[in-house]
Amino acid sequence: MARTRVRTARIAPLLALTTALPLLAGCGSGDDPGPKTAKGAGGKPVVVVTTTWEGAFAKAAGAEDVTVIVPQSVHHAPDYDPKPSDLAAVAKADFVLYAPFEPYAAKIKEAAGSKARLVEVNLDNDPVKAAAEVTRLGGLFGTKDAAARFKTRLDAEVADLNGELRSAWPGGKSPSVVSQVFTGWAAGLAGATTVGTYGPEPVTPAQLAELSAKKPAFVLDNAHMSTGTVLPDAGAKQVRIVNYPGEDLDLLAVYRNAAAELRKAMGPAA
Repeated sequence: MARTRVRTARIAPLLALTTALPLLAGCGSGDDPGPKTAKGAGGKPVVVVTTTWEGAFAKAAGAEDVTVIVPQSVHHAPDYDPKPSDLAAVAKADFVLYAPFEPYAAKIKEAAGSKARLVEVNLDNDPVKAAAEVTRLGGLFGTKDAAARFKTRLDAEVADLNGELRSAWPGGKSPSVVSQVFTGWAAGLAGATTVGTYGPEPVTPAQLAELSAKKPAFVLDNAHMSTGTVLPDAGAKQVRIVNYPGEDLDLLAVYRNAAAELRKAMGPAA
């Protein structure tokens, strides 16, 4: 299997960061005409992505030359103002992947000029949605076989993790959870019963009372948009769920890491 080359572009210092961003579903470029002739080594596409999340989708789809603009440590940076010099890699790309909720998307588009194909990515770790997006990207990159192989691995991984988590259910029953709106996929991975959701805004006093009354066993918090302890007096165990892959752009690791956190929470000490 070919090894993906991952580069991190040099970026300007980040300004004050905030994490309250709505997650909008990307729909692609609308009229994607199919695979583009790539200028990378061996005809492989040269792909530039805004974050490791888009990068992981690109790698899963078969891209082997991926440059990440924003470091993995900065997941949401609405005040980030990239300079033209920071985005030099964008102009050399065959494809530029970004999410529509990223406020610097307009500057990414401008830096790409007319040569690179701009692709909006639907960043959702729900396994079905993630597989569909990887398949779509594989079609654009001309790497359908690689994308299909990834889908097979993803399906097997999710099935294994789901089985492990079900065997760890406290008392052998599906645990009740309150999920942040962007961590619902982790509840599905665990086979948990979602009794309520919150976010992306902080929980209001009325929501606090309503969610606490449901007596959830666990709260699945979004590590990238956390507002602290969500239900402080409900007796629920709060589980930290990470959506963004690491610098290795391993999307499957996101599911493994979430499963590990869930298993820990559902253990005897939970």
